[in-house]
Amino acid sequence: MRLSGKGCIELVDGVFPSKQLLKQPANTIHVGLIVDGETKLDEAVVSIFKSPKSYTGEDIVEISCHGSNYIIQQLIELCIKKGARLAKPGEFTMRAFLNGKMDLVQAEAVADLIASGTKAAQETALNQVRGGFSHVLSNLREELISFSALIELELDFSQEDVEFADRTRLKNLLDHLDKTVHALLESFQLGNVIKNGVSVAIIGKPNAGKSTLLNTLLKENRAIVSAIAGTTRDTIEEVLNIEGILFRLIDTAGMRESMDEIESIGVEKSKEKMKSADIVVYL
Repeated sequence: MRLSGKGCIELVDGVFPSKQLLKQPANTIHVGLIVDGETKLDEAVVSIFKSPKSYTGEDIVEISCHGSNYIIQQLIELCIKKGARLAKPGEFTMRAFLNGKMDLVQAEAVADLIASGTKAAQETALNQVRGGFSHVLSNLREELISFSALIELELDFSQEDVEFADRTRLKNLLDHLDKTVHALLESFQLGNVIKNGVSVAIIGKPNAGKSTLLNTLLKENRAIVSAIAGTTRDTIEEVLNIEGILFRLIDTAGMRESMDEIESIGVEKSKEKMKSADIVVYL
C-alpha cells in the first residue's frame, strides 16, 4: 500500500506504535504492528520517503503487509478512517508529473510499462520511463539555445563586424537536427507496432485455408473449419507472440460476391481489415 501527500507520515505514525516514524530519517524501513486502537491488524514493513526525494515528489509511506485480501481491506479502511482517500487511477504518476519528477513522455511511458504484454514493449516503455526520448529532445534543445545565444551576441555587436556564430557549424547543427527529428518521426511506426502489435489480415477466397492457417499458427482450433464455403462470416482476431513481438492475426470471411446478406457484411469487413492491416497474407 502506498500513501502520498502532506500528513501521510503522521497518519501512519498514529497506527504504527512500534516506532515514532516522524523522527525517523528518509529512505528507511521499519518493522512493527499496525493497530486500530486496541486491535492488532498485521505485522508489516513500513518504508518512508520524504519530499522531494520520492516518486511523487511528496512525502510517501509504503506499507508491505501480508497478502490477505481481508487484511489489505482492513488497512485501507483504517487509512481512510484516519483521513486518507483512495487514489484515482494513475494519480501517483500524475502527482509525479505535476511536481516535476518526470515529464509527460515519461508519465505516458509508465502507463505503457504497466500495460506491456511483451518483452519488446516492456523494454521500450522502460527506456522512456528512464528518459530515453526526453534526453534526446533535451539535448537538441540545449544545442539550439547555445547556438541562438551566439547569434544574439553577434547581433548585439553587429557594428563591430565580428563573427561569433560559425556558419559551417550552424549548417551542420541544422542537418543534425533535421536527421534526428526525422528518425524520431519514423520511429513512431515501430513503436506503435511494439506497443499494439502487428496487424496481419488473412485474406482469400472461400475454402482457401484461411481458418486452417490461423488454427495452425495458434496450435489450437480457434476458428471453425469445414468444407462448406462461407463458413467464416465474421472476423476472428487472436494474438500470437513471436520472439517478443505481438502479431494480431485476423481471420476473415472469404472474398466473393454473395446474395446472403450476413455473408456480404462479412466480406465488407474483410475488405476493411485488409485496408487497415500492417501485413496482408493472401491465400
